[in-house]
Amino acid sequence: MGAPGATAAAGHDLPEQPDVLVVGGGTAALCAAIAARRGGAGVLLLEQAPRWLRGGNTRHSRNLRIRHEVPTPLSPGCYDRDEFCADLQRATGGSADAALARLLVEHSARSTDWLAAAGVQFQPVASGVLPRSRKTAFLLGGGTAMLNRLYAAAEALGVDIRYSCGVTDLKLERGRLAWVDCASASASTSTSTSTRASERTRLRPRAVVVCCGGAQANRAWLRSRWGDAADGFINRGTPHATGEVLHCLLRDGVRAAGDPDGAYLVAVDARSPADDGGIVTRVRCMPAGIVVDGTGRRIHDEGGDTASTRYALWGRRLADCPGQIAHVILDGQGLRGAPPSLYPPLLADDVDALAAALSIPRAALEKTLAEYNAAVRPPAAGDEDVAGWHTEGLTPPKSRHALPLTEPPFGAYPMRPGITFTYHGVAVDADTRVRLEDGGVVENLFAAGMIMAPNLMPRGYLSGLAMSIGVVFGRLAGEEAARHVVG
Repeated sequence: MGAPGATAAAGHDLPEQPDVLVVGGGTAALCAAIAARRGGAGVLLLEQAPRWLRGGNTRHSRNLRIRHEVPTPLSPGCYDRDEFCADLQRATGGSADAALARLLVEHSARSTDWLAAAGVQFQPVASGVLPRSRKTAFLLGGGTAMLNRLYAAAEALGVDIRYSCGVTDLKLERGRLAWVDCASASASTSTSTSTRASERTRLRPRAVVVCCGGAQANRAWLRSRWGDAADGFINRGTPHATGEVLHCLLRDGVRAAGDPDGAYLVAVDARSPADDGGIVTRVRCMPAGIVVDGTGRRIHDEGGDTASTRYALWGRRLADCPGQIAHVILDGQGLRGAPPSLYPPLLADDVDALAAALSIPRAALEKTLAEYNAAVRPPAAGDEDVAGWHTEGLTPPKSRHALPLTEPPFGAYPMRPGITFTYHGVAVDADTRVRLEDGGVVENLFAAGMIMAPNLMPRGYLSGLAMSIGVVFGRLAGEEAARHVVG
């Protein structure tokens, strides 16, 4: 393996038979590589992205969910085993693998200490910089800062890291992973969206840990599942999550986990880039206004969902809209109270001008707004809570936060469904070994992170859960892979 601190270029002089091959470059991959190296194995890590885009969706992350029995400097109060399990049960409708869920909850309690030992820093609650979170710990500097620390730790341990080098094919034979083909992009051909093959190499690793995510950036695959609606999706994260490894494994008889048609969608600004916009593109102000589709009609109760779960609910509603686009309409009062956003609202002095700016039929938007305002009712006498405002006789109703929209200027945020990840991956056992359709396991193949996360969240989501899965199962998979090689 490479000398400590050394990172070789792309695919030059790849070791043909590495002890442990880690596929991926995000949280799970780095935790697996560090754990395997500490376990005594030589480690080769292949990151499909170029160095400047390394780390997958971790770059857009900011916190991880952790169990803690007592208050800590990172999380106030306590968040015990039973509550964590109950939250996971509720979010997934009881569909999470029970054995893996227990592992996640149990090992999450040690995640922050393990990361801190690798140099990762956290934001103390006392700083007051971020929201107080009893159930998650926030990273100081966010996901990119964590990645930089973990890459430095991996390099210091002697992990051989290759960028712009992705797996193009692999083969399972008689319950083992026999070989892996990878393609490396040269410096002149490396781009942010592909690993154009300038060098192709076949590797025969003794053990492999796949940590390369799902297929949410694969437009053709999304179209095969969602039809034309997929053309209206915006990929919030890395453009490199195209699913080649996942598809190869499923082709060779690996058992699938999760829902091949499922995806975690949230509402994002329609002006966001096609890929990699991250958390800052999210739209959050639906309760303060009304949401209309391209015809000017309201599509749902904007006041019914005010918890964080509203992001995913609105993402799916947008996917069902004609053209996968809708607009949040606000008046002057709503604009003043709207949370900060990456993109400014589209503004107009009156409804006619706003309709023209949004390419919505003027008469339809005027009618929708007039009917809404006429249906608005204040809360019961003595109730001064703004949330108590509601509509009567309106379909769909607005059950809460239904303030009239009358004060100019009027503004709008255009929205599309933003895809974060897919609910489709590979099944694993409690040792993180990849399972086969015939009931066996692949002896030398392990998985961690989002490629196996559907075992734990085949539906739904909890804040910080993906990061916790990456840290916990990345470390476990790396330890198991090293144990397989070293004994």
